[in-house]
Amino acid sequence: MRIYTKFRIVVASALVFLLQSCTSILGLPAEKEKSMIGEITPYTTELRNLPLPKEKIVIGVYKFRDQTGQYKPSENGNNWSTAVPQGTTTILIKALEDSRWFTPIERENIANLLNERQIIRSTRQEYLKDVDKSSPALPPLLYAGTLLEGGVISYDSNIMTGGIGARYFGIGASTQYRQDRITIYLRAVSTLNGEILKTVYVSKTILSTSINGSFFKYVDTERLLEGEVGVTQNEPIQMAVTDAIEKAVKSLIVEGIRDKIWGKAIDTPSKYQKLVDEYNAEQEISNNRLVGNKYPTNNRQNISVFAQIEANKGRVDYVNPKTTVGGKLGIKYFLADNFNLEANANVFSIENEKILSRTFVSTEVNLEYLIIPQFKLSPYIYAGLGTVFSTDKARYKGQFGGGLEYLVQKNLGLRLSSQYDMGFTDDWEDFVNGKRKDQALRFALGINFYIGKK
Repeated sequence: MRIYTKFRIVVASALVFLLQSCTSILGLPAEKEKSMIGEITPYTTELRNLPLPKEKIVIGVYKFRDQTGQYKPSENGNNWSTAVPQGTTTILIKALEDSRWFTPIERENIANLLNERQIIRSTRQEYLKDVDKSSPALPPLLYAGTLLEGGVISYDSNIMTGGIGARYFGIGASTQYRQDRITIYLRAVSTLNGEILKTVYVSKTILSTSINGSFFKYVDTERLLEGEVGVTQNEPIQMAVTDAIEKAVKSLIVEGIRDKIWGKAIDTPSKYQKLVDEYNAEQEISNNRLVGNKYPTNNRQNISVFAQIEANKGRVDYVNPKTTVGGKLGIKYFLADNFNLEANANVFSIENEKILSRTFVSTEVNLEYLIIPQFKLSPYIYAGLGTVFSTDKARYKGQFGGGLEYLVQKNLGLRLSSQYDMGFTDDWEDFVNGKRKDQALRFALGINFYIGKK
């Protein structure tokens, strides 16, 4: 009994040590942290490194607020906390300062500023009128030639989610991710005539990930050993909003240079040409972007030839079917981006242990539907008719299947597929039994080489 008690103490100590070790290895917080200077985003550095203007532009921001009305998503009841930070005007003003292109003036709390100036005037009139009647008056406030308007206009939750996991003999691990997205519009307005000089639009995804591992094992009939470890990381909303606002400010500056709306602030246009060219190239790429930061390019051309190796298993009237190996060669012609007409020739075998072994040559014609041809990885489905030849006669069948194709290189695709053959007769093996027609199941791995024109 004492030995068993000591063993439990040793196991408990080992588990405690293991948990502490995992804390250190995974970088989990174990101590309090002191306050520190806020982090910067990649666009903070880009703003600070922009070529300087000839003279700064005086600019005013009355409000740049959350216009989404979105609350934080909650799985347990209502959550009245907003999903977007409410201090976006302050973030925008900081971005304007970092760019060194603008002189921001106080407009968000202009009432406070005017009240304070009135207090200064009243104090001077009351207490300094007999001391120094020549004291200077307050200087006038700066006025803005340009106003910035707009806000965070959208917050979309769970635009993309996913994960992967596995478990074997009580030991398992999994990982999950989720993407949200915010959208920002920023516009410059002339105070001279109210003209909207430029509007820019920026979106930013917000990533959340988690990694988990667990195991359980029955030590004996009444004792179960379990363990869990996991890490979750959420991208801060404030950093995502800052990143998007800073990108919007940079876009506004560069588009203003390109479209010549900044007037005297631009002394030598050639000084900013490299910046404009880089932005134009980025904008051209972004025009093809889809939701989820995917950039589709349809590299699949209108003709392709393919070859694949197949594992076949016949479903005929004899028992104990065996898996055999065959092959397929074919050509595809694309009628549209999604549809192609396929013709192929293939060899497959039907074999039943110690009973039958027969090889067939088959030709097929299929209509294939490629679901998302714009992406490198696309699922596809197909169906068609075929002919099966053996030594004695020809037979007919129908087939359908599907799989995945991944473009390894620009014109070279790797394909993984499965196919189900349905015979129109029950005599592939020259034996008729029952009502079910002869059938076959295939799994294939192959390559698809694209030629011709897009």
